[in-house]
Amino acid sequence: MKTLLKILFVIFLLWMIVGAYLLNTNHPKGQVVMGLGVLYMSFVLMPIFIYHRYKDGKYKKYIINSDKNKKKAEN
Repeated sequence: MKTLLKILFVIFLLWMIVGAYLLNTNHPKGQVVMGLGVLYMSFVLMPIFIYHRYKDGKYKKYIINSDKNKKKAEN
C-alpha cells in the first residue's frame, strides 16, 4: 500500500508539473489538465491515503473519549 501511495503521488506531481507548463505556455487544455489533476488528488489519492493511515486504528489515540475523561476526573 505504501508503494502504491508513492507511485500515485509521483503521478500527481508529474501531472501538476505538466499542467503548470501548459498553463504557462497558454495551451488551450492547460486548465483542463490542472482541473483533472485536482480531481485525481481529491477522489483517488486522498481516499487511499486516508484509508491507509486509519486502517490499523492508529487514530484512536487522538480521539477525545468521554469515558476516559470521566475516569480521570474521578481519580
